Amino acid sequence: MTPTLPNVRIDPIDLNFQGRPQAIAAYLIRGPGAPVLVETGPGSTLPALLQGLAKYDLAPGDIRDVLVTHIHLDHAGAAGWWARLGARIHVHHIGAPHLIEPDRLLASARRVYGDQMDALWGEFLSAPESQVHAVGDGDTIEAGGLEFKAHDTPGHARHHHVFTLGDIAFVGDLAGVRRPGGAHVRLPTPPPEFDREAWLASIDRIRALNLSRIYLTHYGAVDEVNAHWDVVARLLEDYTERARSGLASGLDRDAIVADFGAWELARLDADHVDPEAWPVYTSLGPVGMSVDGLLRYWQKRGMAPP
Repeated sequence: MTPTLPNVRIDPIDLNFQGRPQAIAAYLIRGPGAPVLVETGPGSTLPALLQGLAKYDLAPGDIRDVLVTHIHLDHAGAAGWWARLGARIHVHHIGAPHLIEPDRLLASARRVYGDQMDALWGEFLSAPESQVHAVGDGDTIEAGGLEFKAHDTPGHARHHHVFTLGDIAFVGDLAGVRRPGGAHVRLPTPPPEFDREAWLASIDRIRALNLSRIYLTHYGAVDEVNAHWDVVARLLEDYTERARSGLASGLDRDAIVADFGAWELARLDADHVDPEAWPVYTSLGPVGMSVDGLLRYWQKRGMAPP
């Protein structure tokens, strides 16, 4: 299917995260009104985003509306900067308070990333409350003369939305990580909110919309939509069952991480991914963090590492 969005232009802006192309995208949408952004990327990539806008003869003040699929730092880390500039930030109602008062969010992230926090993610500014629009499931967002619809899609995180525009959608992390031109997919399954059943239900919900194209934050457009959802659903089963099997075999956390790391490298090789691109996948779906999310999922169901 070809998307039916006359007079709407959608362009990815490569944020060149950590010097790696096609890792994180912000999407520039131009319709009848002011240009709209979907995703901001982290504060560390703000210069790349501004350079990308300049290529379209756009200044930061031209952006009046920004939609973020969820508040993880690779998706919304620069949201406060845009809010302070006067843009409206449209975000899941659960995530909205954390953009306004980000101390807890940042403290949690700093525990995970430690000394790498600033280098990876840059500055995370609080957003003025007046500029934050808390969005609920099914809400319509009018921006740039267009109508986006929010769909609650937990699984990767409880505060996750997919935004549809006509028969296309911006899917955040629901569709995983897949770089253009390849078939390899990796799933980020971080703690504390990864939930296999919720993620599968979210896929079913979005699949039922019969979309012609989806746009991944990591990275780019996918036209073979149903086939892609099949891959993601299968991987959700593979990931969780691999972690369950490790626990059932008595493996501790480090041994499960080692097993996952070897398996992910074998999958990259089997899918003929250029080794130069491997760091993109390992940085966006880090094995240790994904395993921690899987283990927490099973701990909630009565299993724990020995």
